[in-house]
Amino acid sequence: MKKVFLTFVFALLSVVGFAQTVWNVDPMHSSVNFNIKHMGISFVQGRFDKFTGTVNTKGDNLDNAAFDFAVDINSVNTGVEMRDKHLKSDDFFSAEKFPEMKFKSTSITKDKNNNYILKGSLTIKDVTKEISVPVTFGGVTKNQQGKTVLGFQTKFKVNRLDYNIKYDPTGAGVAKDVDVNLYFELVKQ
Repeated sequence: MKKVFLTFVFALLSVVGFAQTVWNVDPMHSSVNFNIKHMGISFVQGRFDKFTGTVNTKGDNLDNAAFDFAVDINSVNTGVEMRDKHLKSDDFFSAEKFPEMKFKSTSITKDKNNNYILKGSLTIKDVTKEISVPVTFGGVTKNQQGKTVLGFQTKFKVNRLDYNIKYDPTGAGVAKDVDVNLYFELVKQ
């Protein structure tokens, strides 16, 4: 009887120790933004209006978390319809052939300043590359509906030429580097 009880306790602790918490992106309180230098003198800002994502954690922080995000290319929005149509074309994102950008994490580690370094695979068009980005963890709280929410943000640069976005390869009119700013609030499931 004692062996059965101990086996049950160890099994329960194993399940609790490896229990995953799933967090889903709240699109009402999240944004996927970019800005890129234009003609070397100004910037064009934009965003993607449709995206999904989940984070799996082993608690209420980002230690050992797994990230999985997708962005709908057809939801690009710079506020200028003609430019948005051009961004969806083969000159840029080839949205008809490649309707999503994807990110899947491979690891996350906490740095000495209590921030995180997130590593993973970013896929744009037909190219997948490993990237490493800083993540600022905003914390965990309850929202107005009493649901538990988690927040984080990240800012990084992407060289668009690395992902076969070859329009203006000199970068004279449209810069090579794109500033990416992501702000996410996720709801505990």
